[in-house]
Amino acid sequence: MDLKECYRRMGGSYDEMMRRMRQEERVVKFLRLFPKDESFALLTQALPGEDWPAAFRAAHTLKGVALNLGLADLAGSSSALTEALRGGEPAQDPAPLYEAVRRDYEAAVAAISALDGAAGGN
Repeated sequence: MDLKECYRRMGGSYDEMMRRMRQEERVVKFLRLFPKDESFALLTQALPGEDWPAAFRAAHTLKGVALNLGLADLAGSSSALTEALRGGEPAQDPAPLYEAVRRDYEAAVAAISALDGAAGGN
């Protein structure tokens, strides 16, 4: 799949990323680093144990990474979870918000793994 299709599948903005980074190879390079970021894993570990400060930090970091990469869907869902966790114990069950983050994260990782090798190399 090409980069435009990848962004479409991730719910992101190809045009925004091209305005910011100007080269597809650069965008692909950073996208391929995304699955190695540990924020989602840390979030997944922190929530069941109700480690709210760690969950907040992980969700907040994931939101920032998603914003920097133009992953609008993931940025939106992780932002909602971040705000629910801000200030400690959430007022409502964070599980539905986490499920939205998980869905958007998995869609992004799947799209990135399906990128054509020609755009940006390894």
